[in-house]
Amino acid sequence: MAPLARAGQCAFAICLIGLAGQQLYDSDLRPVFVPAWTLSAGARGLLAYLFSIILIGTAAGLLLRKMVLPAMLLLGSLLFALFLFSYVPFELLVDPNRRQIGAWNNALKELNFSGSAFLIAGIAGARPKVLIPVGQFFYSIMLVIFGIEHFLYAQGVRTLVPTWIPGDLFWTYFAAVALIGSGIAIIIRFKVKLVATLLGIMVFIWFLILHIPRAVVAPVTDKGNELSSVFESLGVSGIAFVIAYASHLIRSTVPFRSTGRP
Repeated sequence: MAPLARAGQCAFAICLIGLAGQQLYDSDLRPVFVPAWTLSAGARGLLAYLFSIILIGTAAGLLLRKMVLPAMLLLGSLLFALFLFSYVPFELLVDPNRRQIGAWNNALKELNFSGSAFLIAGIAGARPKVLIPVGQFFYSIMLVIFGIEHFLYAQGVRTLVPTWIPGDLFWTYFAAVALIGSGIAIIIRFKVKLVATLLGIMVFIWFLILHIPRAVVAPVTDKGNELSSVFESLGVSGIAFVIAYASHLIRSTVPFRSTGRP
């Protein structure tokens, strides 16, 4: 495996371990995984510990290259189940802000992580190969919607651009176009290697100059959300490099097309 793709897998594993560490520290589930259902603190704490063990275990398998295929299949399936049976009903039936596209951000991140796990499983040889296009779609849909949100909430997003960088509104719109374009390009398989590489570089730059400094200044802001953003951006960047490495597999894999092999 190319060194950059291997580094991307390690980045995703570190993302999982970091989020699990936050759950263990807070004795609570991170909102990127489970919404604010009306569970008791004790129940959420117990679930947080159990879920963190799974996150750390699957991440360790990825780091050590041990049982990568079953670990990523387990992780991808679990995250997709949480998205489908926890976040979707919460946003449709419970969340008072459900009509705002931004209310779905954590759900989209979870879908992205699920797709990331399925992508790694597909690259590792999982069958059916439909896992690769499913994974790339789950990963990319978040990029497209986040890009749209950059346009919708431009005045708020521009405040996230570091003050030492001029042209904050320009960079807000630039990021919007880049996210939407990258997501669509990966879904339709257009110049995947080039697009995914540039995407990985862009998000990694955000990880360095945006998310780390904000977390250093206010690590516990919004219940640790700034620190979570550090881990999440690292994971998204890493998977972009994995996609670039596996671009030949993405181009050659068509959902539900029989290969003639058992």
